[in-house]
Amino acid sequence: MTKKSSIHTQSLEIPKIIIITSKLISFISTKLLTLFTAKLFTTPFKHKIPKRELGMDQKSFQKLIHIPVINKQINMYKYGKSDKKILLVHGWSGRGTQLYKIADELLGIGYSTISFDAPGHGKSPGNRSIMTDFISIILEINKQEGPFEVAIGHSLGGMSVLNAIKQGLKVNQAVVIGSGDIVEDIIDDFVAKLKLNPNISTQLRLHFEKKYGEKMNNYSAYLAAAETIIPVLVIHDKNDFEVPVKAGINIHKHLKNGELLLTEGLGHRKILGNDDVLEKIIQFIKLKS
Repeated sequence: MTKKSSIHTQSLEIPKIIIITSKLISFISTKLLTLFTAKLFTTPFKHKIPKRELGMDQKSFQKLIHIPVINKQINMYKYGKSDKKILLVHGWSGRGTQLYKIADELLGIGYSTISFDAPGHGKSPGNRSIMTDFISIILEINKQEGPFEVAIGHSLGGMSVLNAIKQGLKVNQAVVIGSGDIVEDIIDDFVAKLKLNPNISTQLRLHFEKKYGEKMNNYSAYLAAAETIIPVLVIHDKNDFEVPVKAGINIHKHLKNGELLLTEGLGHRKILGNDDVLEKIIQFIKLKS
């Protein structure tokens, strides 16, 4: 029986030196290896903002805001001036301007958007982050800047949006794009990419559960989807090699009021700028609003 391919919000290519270092540590101590992999798992890659996102970056009002629950500062973007607001949430190693094409389309139909750089991402301070940070930020921004009409999330951002709704975020609709469904699979995939013994997955999971005081699987997106009543549009590409399409299908299956759009040949990131995808998002928001 083959291991089920999984989501991996931290699925950017892992440098060979890190894989070699992990292997060496594995011969020394399981405990040390667990701490090392935990550090890697929560360290995003920071990328220079691409030229295509500079328009949104330059036209946005930006400021650092404090998130009390996690005691961290993050960079927030306000794009447009409409009182009808939509929250945009990037994925792992992304930025608050990553959904710029979606933001531009939303401005065109009378909305403004608010987005952010998660800790260790974009212009936000720090170098560590985890999904619970994303959720806490969403809920705090909603307190400070909400209410929002819609929340849109990509990849880890989609998982975070569904979990934030589960924890009390009030929006009329949500859109999740290329989102994973099972949290524990993320760890399995991460350990596999490091070419380590699968048993380390269990050690890493137990490490985080001890640190945060709850089961990691509680944050699986399909569980949050099962408790979500509002209309949710799930978009996923059949050729997404970072987050397999079955994840999006599973999220949709658990939704009470879901709609599913499967694309082909767009992968994990090009999907954010595809004209058909943009048109579907706008249609969904207009129809349900």
